[in-house]
Amino acid sequence: MAVLVTGGAGYIGSHTVLALLARGDEVVVLDNLSNASAESLRRVARLSGKAPRLIEGDIRDRQRLRDLLATGAIQSVIHFAGLKAVGESTREPLAYYQNNVSGTLVLLEEMRRAGVSQLIFSSSATVYGAQASVPYVETAAIGGTTSPYGTSKLMVEQILRDAARADSRFTAIALRYFNPVGAHPSGEIGEDPHGIPNNLLPYIAQVAVGRLPALGVFGNDYDTPDGTGVRDYIHVMDLAEGHLKALDALPRQAGYRAYNLGAGRGYSVLEMVRAFEQACGQSLPVTIKARRDGDLAAFWADASLADRELDWRVSRGLAEMMADTWRWQQNNPHGYR
Repeated sequence: MAVLVTGGAGYIGSHTVLALLARGDEVVVLDNLSNASAESLRRVARLSGKAPRLIEGDIRDRQRLRDLLATGAIQSVIHFAGLKAVGESTREPLAYYQNNVSGTLVLLEEMRRAGVSQLIFSSSATVYGAQASVPYVETAAIGGTTSPYGTSKLMVEQILRDAARADSRFTAIALRYFNPVGAHPSGEIGEDPHGIPNNLLPYIAQVAVGRLPALGVFGNDYDTPDGTGVRDYIHVMDLAEGHLKALDALPRQAGYRAYNLGAGRGYSVLEMVRAFEQACGQSLPVTIKARRDGDLAAFWADASLADRELDWRVSRGLAEMMADTWRWQQNNPHGYR
């Protein structure tokens, strides 16, 4: 029996596929390659010695999903596929609801039709909204999201909760990520954003490799130790391992559960810049800009529930995040292209 990984050619997906293959799982990837490259999976195959089966297609393509699931080979699904840029979601909200919410509904309907009842969902810390107290804990109220991206994750979580309540055979885990960074230590696979990066670390890395002129830091007057925003960063390989732990927990679980996956501490923007300068051996140009609307001063995870119930915790620190990111960017200055 195999694991279906939707969006498995993307950043977090490809690292999770590698971790699955490395421990001997059969993997089928469904990806429309709109924000990913098949090259990532060719490299995964080289690293693992075993190729996942890639099916190019969209989760909104009902017939493609039906044909895939009708084979009876799929036991469980890890669902990454969806749009993920917060800023873009405010400009294109309908696209985000169509991809992230409608696409998930099609997937769930076809899973039910095929009798596939185990799902891991790629959620986000953005479901906690702007008013949650820090550190974020799973028992806190969710909602009050500040972007269509975050709202789409919140809506899917509600759908999963309701689906599990209605059907005792269906089990689902939502993994609420904080800020994934880093790359596989081989430097063969990593984060390859199309266009200007939306996230901090790939932007820093592209400045270091000469693709971008300088890093813009949005706000240095927050109530934080150095005035810049503080976030919880987690190595992508720790995150990938969290998916394996969640997958293993599904058969012994009833219903729906949500877990934070984060390091449990925060780093400021300037701390991240200085740590990357240590890794790459050069000073990086930084420009201070005005705050962005909707940005929070600081937040990080309480990940103790995942520790207790999934036996998961981070094992890689800031220096490793930076060294692995720099190795990936040096080896692949233009990403997979």
